[in-house]
Parts: sequence; C-alpha cells; structure tokens
Amino acid sequence: MSKQKVMVGMSGGIDSSVTAYMLQNDGYEVEGVYLKLHNRTDGYHEKNLEFIEGVAKFLNIKYHVLDLANEFTKEVYDYFVDSYLEGTTPNPCVKCNRQIKFGAMLDFAKSQGANYLATGHYAKTDGKFFYEADDKTKDQSYFLSQVDKDALQYMMFPLSTYKKEDIVKFGAKLDVAYKKITEKSESQEICFVETVYTDVIKRHANIDQEGDVLDEDGNVVGKHKGFAHYTIGKRRGFTVKGAQEPHFVTKLNPKNNTIVVGKKEALEVNEVVGNNLNMFIEEKEFSCNVKLRYRSVSTPCKVKIEKEKAYISLEESAFGVAAGQLAVFYDGQKVIGSAWIESTK
Repeated sequence: MSKQKVMVGMSGGIDSSVTAYMLQNDGYEVEGVYLKLHNRTDGYHEKNLEFIEGVAKFLNIKYHVLDLANEFTKEVYDYFVDSYLEGTTPNPCVKCNRQIKFGAMLDFAKSQGANYLATGHYAKTDGKFFYEADDKTKDQSYFLSQVDKDALQYMMFPLSTYKKEDIVKFGAKLDVAYKKITEKSESQEICFVETVYTDVIKRHANIDQEGDVLDEDGNVVGKHKGFAHYTIGKRRGFTVKGAQEPHFVTKLNPKNNTIVVGKKEALEVNEVVGNNLNMFIEEKEFSCNVKLRYRSVSTPCKVKIEKEKAYISLEESAFGVAAGQLAVFYDGQKVIGSAWIESTK
C-alpha cells in the first residue's frame, strides 16, 4: 500500500520545518514547497531557502519553489496599500491564507498528487471546521477563518496540540540539518513589511501631509501628520489643544485628510455590521462569541445574517473596533464563520 503524500508549506522557520519532520516520522511521504511571494532584495528568500535546503537534505525530501509574486501583489499587497489609503485597517494575513496559502498553494499540492497540504499554523481542523490550538498564545484560527470551507478536508496542522517550547525541543533534533533553525528569528507578522507599515505606503503615496484634528462636533482642535499614520484607537502622534485627558482616534477622513478624536468612551461599540461572510454553519440567527481583532478577548453576541451581511449585537461593549478588520465567530473553540467589519455604532 502506497504512503499518503503530504505537501508541507515550508518557510525556512522552525514551525514548518518541525511539521515536515513530524509528518515523515508518522509515515507520510513528504515534499516541501516554498512560496516566493514578493521580490525583496535583502537576501530574504536566499536565507530562507538555505534553511529549507538543510532541512530537506536531512529529511531526504524533495522541495519546490512556487513563485506566486504576481498573485500575491494583486490579492494581498495592493489590498494592503489601498486599505490604508481608504482609511480602513487591513488584515493581509487573512487574505493571504484564503487566496494564496490555501488557494494557490493547495492547488499546486493537488497538482503534484498530494493527498494533504500541511503547514506550521497553530490551529486544528477536523475537515469541516477550524478550532483553536491548545496553545492559546500561538493560536492562529482567527487568521484562517476566511479560508474556503472546501479546502478544509485537505488541511493538516501537526502543531495543533503542542506548545512553542515543545516545537523548539523538536527543532533541536533538526540542528544537524546544516543550520540551527532553532536560532532563526521568528518571522514578523507581515512578511513584506520590513520596518513599519507606513514605509510601505510611502512608496505609493505622499502620506506626510499635515491635516486638521477634529472633535466629534467637527471643530478643529489640533494638527496631525497625515491620516494614513493613524488607525482607530491610536492615542499618540497628534495634538489636541487644551486636552486634560487622553484622546483617541475615532474616525479617519481620507478625502479631506482629517482625523476625528474623542475620549475613550467615544470608542465604545455595541453594534457591528460585517460583509464578505465565510460561514461554516447554515443558521441565519445564532448566539456565539466574537473576536473583533486578533489579540482581543472574545465577546458574547447575537448574530443575524440578512442579504449577505452579518448584523452583530454585542452583549458587552467593545472599544476601538476598526473597519477592515475581521469579526470571527466562535462556538467554544470552534470557528463557525467570519465577516469583514464594514461599520460600527
């Protein structure tokens, strides 16, 4: 009986390297694939491929390099830049997981005869739903919640029950693989942002244009350095005349380069509307918990789906909710769907 074949998305980091190692130990036929997603010229790809080469030699497996830079630019990078210029806060990793990693990379894995696609994500799946990983500090189910449900049956996450320190110990066994992957620094959250996001935006637009800071009544109360430098909830980098307590950004106006600020209570949100739904359940009305950004605690809510939109009523107020981020619905540890945040009140 032939072994089942698993394609492992390999980044050159410890998580994906250990994923390949574990699957081979479990008796799968393993091949690796590295995604070239952008054209950085700082040796980024060369360094990653050096690590992958070492691990592949140690495991005696084949690996592929898949150039998806054009697709990535169109689906992820351009969206990232456009979102900031439109005054919303993007989530490029969510887009990348849907379109690139579990879209184009999955298509490639199938074309190579793989039964499954495995990655070093910290999450669980039973082929129908995503679930939180056991290590809640590393859980990435939030970022996977927009992946097409038809892809789930092909996905494997071998790290789902481990803590990061366990993976570092596993990685030590791979140190003979030419380079010490355990000493490789963790990849930054957004792979194409080398410093801060505004450096990326500056390549495409002049965002350093001073503008007015408005209060909630539309009065000019100070100055800011350009609307794209701010996100909802930010409390520094602008002036407010005579302010005795902290003020936070509550709204961005790209058309006239103004930002609106207010006291903390002005950030309070009780209702959220979401679009571009990706649901794993059929119900149109349900109660659940919702995460309104990656690092936030989940909030109990009621959800009503009407005309391709999710109307989310929070049972506890949330603060600093930004249009362009993702609302992810949880039933316990199970992800039951998600929607992109369109508006709040």
